[in-house]
Amino acid sequence: MTAQPSLELKTAHACFGGAQRYYEHFSSEIGLAMKFSVYLPPKAVAGEKVPALLYLAGLTCTEETFMIKAGAQRLAAELGIALICPDTSPRGAGLAGESDAWDFGVGAGFYLDAATKPWALHWRMESYILNDLLPLINARLPVDLQRVGIFGHSMGGHGALTLALRHPDRFKSVSAFAPIANPVNCPWGQKAFSGYLGDDKAEWSQHDASELMAALKQAPYPAGILVDQGLADKFLIEKQLLPEAFEAACAKAGQPLTLRRHAGYDHGYYFIQSFIDDHLRHHAQQLQG
Repeated sequence: MTAQPSLELKTAHACFGGAQRYYEHFSSEIGLAMKFSVYLPPKAVAGEKVPALLYLAGLTCTEETFMIKAGAQRLAAELGIALICPDTSPRGAGLAGESDAWDFGVGAGFYLDAATKPWALHWRMESYILNDLLPLINARLPVDLQRVGIFGHSMGGHGALTLALRHPDRFKSVSAFAPIANPVNCPWGQKAFSGYLGDDKAEWSQHDASELMAALKQAPYPAGILVDQGLADKFLIEKQLLPEAFEAACAKAGQPLTLRRHAGYDHGYYFIQSFIDDHLRHHAQQLQG
């Protein structure tokens, strides 16, 4: 009988009748310890398997940021949906420049598997999520992996869209806040992809939501994708996000997309707080319907 992987509960807090928990475990895909957070609604605490939303956070964030700042637990408790948030990147590998993630050089996880040295050894966030994190949660927590949606913000919005498109069999619903929607054509994406994937731009396209969507012949999410974008977002203005490219790709593929543009909203968590309920309901309809 195969031994269960270790899972250490670091802290736990009662929250809206459920439980907010923070865990640490060793990841065989990453080769390092990784942290993640889970909100379990009251039904799950009582032992019932519930659907879940995997949230991928953005640059400079950790497994704590969304749980502390987004204000998602109240409605998640009401809807009976678990929330899962991994850390954004490997930590503690001891590589030069590891923490220099502010300019999307190296260090930022970007939710892909790096192919170039020295990053390829530990920077395996796609494989970590699919092969380590979700199976571990399935084995140890009351979460139904047949009913999992994915969403995220900024770098994590990129990750949510690309992982959903690359693995539609694993995720039943998808949404994003201010995603990096066309990284092959923006400075952040070009710097990260060249650092992690090398010079093969065909490989870059395999991790670009707009490129992936444009190549499809039919809609992978016929019930719809939701994207929210603030019009006062400085990164939108600087052409780092390019939601219009994803909008055009969805139109080409016949993919239903609700792309909402909000005057006055910037890139931060006040923006996410303002529309988080809409995203939870978007996913609940597809996960529980």
